[in-house]
Amino acid sequence: MTDVAPLLALAAAFVAVLASLAWLGIRVRRRGIGGGLMGPVDELYHPGAHRSRLEIQVHEQRTTPPRDDPALR
Repeated sequence: MTDVAPLLALAAAFVAVLASLAWLGIRVRRRGIGGGLMGPVDELYHPGAHRSRLEIQVHEQRTTPPRDDPALR
């Protein structure tokens, strides 16, 4: 029984870290704040990331509802 307690503590810590990373990922995607933060790092390790980031930005601009701006009328 004494050998099981450290393994359970290690497993609980591992689950806690994974759950917090999943929560953080959901939060970043929902708010759209991940691109500016991780974009340059992603471009270092994945050269094609620049194109995909631009495509994501264009897609977000297309899905954003237009503003009611009197100057555009």
